[in-house]
Amino acid sequence: MKVKTISRSDMDYCRERKTDIYKVQRNLDPKLHPFEKAREYARALTSVKMDRMFAKPFLAALDGHGDGVYALAKHPTHIGSVASGDALGCVKVWSLTNRDCRWTVQAHKGFAKGVCFLPSLASETSSEKFISVGIDRMIKLWSVGTTTPVASFMASDALNAVDYHYHEPKFITAGTDVQVWEPERSEPLHTLRWGSETITALRWNKTETSLFGACGSDRTITLYDLRAQSPISKTVMALHANAICWNPMEALNFTVASEDHNLYTFDMRRMNKAQNILKDHVSAVMDLDYSPTGTEIVSGGFDKTIRVFEARAQRSRDVYHTKRMQRVWCTRWSNDNQYLISGSDEGNLRVWKAQASAPIGITSTRQKQAMQYAGALKKKYGHLDEIKRIDKQRRVPSMISNTAEKKQVMEQARKRRDRHVVEHSTSKAKRATIKVVPERTKNVLHTE
Repeated sequence: MKVKTISRSDMDYCRERKTDIYKVQRNLDPKLHPFEKAREYARALTSVKMDRMFAKPFLAALDGHGDGVYALAKHPTHIGSVASGDALGCVKVWSLTNRDCRWTVQAHKGFAKGVCFLPSLASETSSEKFISVGIDRMIKLWSVGTTTPVASFMASDALNAVDYHYHEPKFITAGTDVQVWEPERSEPLHTLRWGSETITALRWNKTETSLFGACGSDRTITLYDLRAQSPISKTVMALHANAICWNPMEALNFTVASEDHNLYTFDMRRMNKAQNILKDHVSAVMDLDYSPTGTEIVSGGFDKTIRVFEARAQRSRDVYHTKRMQRVWCTRWSNDNQYLISGSDEGNLRVWKAQASAPIGITSTRQKQAMQYAGALKKKYGHLDEIKRIDKQRRVPSMISNTAEKKQVMEQARKRRDRHVVEHSTSKAKRATIKVVPERTKNVLHTE
């Protein structure tokens, strides 16, 4: 007579090194687990509470500038290198890894309004180079480690911004006109204009590298094509735009930071209305930058805060601030998608975490799986009131909260007035002539 026995190996149920953790067999049949949703809700609630408990986004303050930081540039390939310029004309190159200043030079007389690294020479670590411009009309090409510029050019008027081409040895400057330069030539290759008073900001498109956009002091947003050597589109906004940035993953979409406390996302093929309006700032937005994935935006403004938005949302997912931080003039998102850099009026560069509660350092596989599971639960149950309330709760200065409440009351009063105008019109003919202008189009005044 033969008797068959069941044999199980411990290696199938235990890890190789830590034998105290056993594999658990699970049956996911909902009939056998009637409290599955209740358990998941409790776990999601615990996860969102833990996120708020461990939310510490501030990492470091890089002190060294004698005045406000007005220009900021990140290196295209070296994640730890950042260049900044201040109101005294001093330009510094920082090491984010060591949190110190690698090199400094007195570059300009007056404001240093723009800096940018040279991507074509980024592989030459021994001769790391960048360009700086200022209101003294000087364009200077620097090599890190030297006290004299490699080359100097004189522009026709004060310069407000500079940006370097991603694949070709060309860069553009913003002044009274947009000028295209080469590092080896002392005269501009092209001068582009379309009736604007002064160009205050410009940025190359990272995907369609022949396109770039510029913001003018006369409330214009102008798009240029270097292949045609001429502007291709101009849009007049209700208020002045302070900065522009292209989405690195959607070549035809860009976002501008406006004086009316909002950010506007446009599709360059349909400039008659904004694709999206990002709100929450309570003062003018001075700068913005996209994340490398193109899904999030960081912005800084006159309200002394930094806001982090999801690109397709309308409200910020997080707000960063400190007691000593003043008006934020420039913001950048690091190329590894992990950190934010900001420059403010009191002369400090600050480094923040892109995810406020994300751990710093090496995480094990089990930690990563637990974080992914917690994130999936928060996304699944994020629409419920208690989890939504805890996830959105932020402590902000009283000035910002009071101003936000006033803005909300004003907006509600404006909508109520428009509704009453339509409802209490004396005749049907007059009521038919009243047009309700959508919010995404009312701030776009004219398009050419």
